[in-house]
Amino acid sequence: MTLRKFAGLGALLSLLTPSLAMADEAVLNSGDTAWMLTATALVLFMTIPGLALFYAGMVRSKNVLSVMMQCFAITGLISILWVVYGYSLAFDTTGMEQGVTNLNSFIGGLNKAFLSGLTVDSLVGAFPESVFIVFQMTFAIITPALIVGAFAERMKFSAMLVFMGVWFTLVYAPICHMVWSGDGAFLWDAGVLDFAGGTVVHINAGIAGLVACLVLGKRKGYPTASMAPHNLGYTLVGAAMLWIGWFGFNAGSAIAANGTAGMAMLVTQIATAAAALGWMFAEWITHGKPSALGIASGVVAGLVAITPAAGTAGPMGALIIGLAAGVICFFCATSLKRKLGYDDSLDAFGVHGIGGIVGAILTGVFAAPALGGFGTVEDIGAQVLVQIEGVVVTVIYTAIVTFVILKVIDLVMGLRVTDEEETVGLDLSLHNERGYNL
Repeated sequence: MTLRKFAGLGALLSLLTPSLAMADEAVLNSGDTAWMLTATALVLFMTIPGLALFYAGMVRSKNVLSVMMQCFAITGLISILWVVYGYSLAFDTTGMEQGVTNLNSFIGGLNKAFLSGLTVDSLVGAFPESVFIVFQMTFAIITPALIVGAFAERMKFSAMLVFMGVWFTLVYAPICHMVWSGDGAFLWDAGVLDFAGGTVVHINAGIAGLVACLVLGKRKGYPTASMAPHNLGYTLVGAAMLWIGWFGFNAGSAIAANGTAGMAMLVTQIATAAAALGWMFAEWITHGKPSALGIASGVVAGLVAITPAAGTAGPMGALIIGLAAGVICFFCATSLKRKLGYDDSLDAFGVHGIGGIVGAILTGVFAAPALGGFGTVEDIGAQVLVQIEGVVVTVIYTAIVTFVILKVIDLVMGLRVTDEEETVGLDLSLHNERGYNL
């Protein structure tokens, strides 16, 4: 019985040795290279301007610049950390290739620190390693940026920068390595299917966001004071940018311009449309009217849920995954949040955490050829259990390490702005700027 034996970028990583010896046998393919350059730009487009606008429209007008500033600052910070050591910690597999299976099962080495060994001619498969580095960098950028939505309007900018740098190092890089770095990595060897980042990106960010909003506490006045989105036009434009950019995210994870990329693009569109309608109708039935914020949130829920399944699910599987994500995320971002009372400002956990979990588990179902999938799953029940294992490991590891990081930062420098700064708004109190001149 084969539980897995399919993953887009993971299947390619056997070529990514420290010496890139296989590159001598590979030949650069201009079509694959052109597609990966395009996909990389699309994924960066998801964070700036996509996510920046999506989040900016949902906060109050006095905080519109603060969330945009956080997205831009994270983009700069993670870009530098990625080339200094992040890429190496995520994808250096030297220890695993030498038979070291303890620590290197959970984190890579430092043989690629400062991009050591990279040349113009270095190849990963049939395209330049430099392109692969930037492609993966864009994933590393958007993951911590997603967390911003959970603690928006109340974290100090300085604390945010420190948190993101440490979190990227201790949480993102190890999870990325465990899932995607190939034979010898913990979750890879367990057989977890994650084509484009259901665990690595969305569950990871969603759980971190939940922990962050719990540690920081509720916004001043929540939930009695009005905290309605100030500009839903921004949010809808941002959601549209995310939708378009996600084709680079999912179809790009095929790591080639091939049939898998084409199918990933198709199922991404189907699932996203289904989730948007699922959220819209669930809200319409429950609250009496469909909302622009609801359909935008449904779009993102569908994008999130199909991400781990984009390389293995067929069109009808994508339809079911999208519908499930839209309806489940709607109830988690509304009813569940109200019932439990946590202040996940922009529903980072309700959409990314829950959507990622739904998608990761259903990947084990719809990767089966018997259900129209394109994986090699023979025993759906066994694969679902493997997927649940991946979810549980990610949730536990991310929650514990994120909690410790936040508590240490709070002890050393403080996490939260003062009551006065929060009342004035982070735009003026932290950046001495206004989003709007009255």
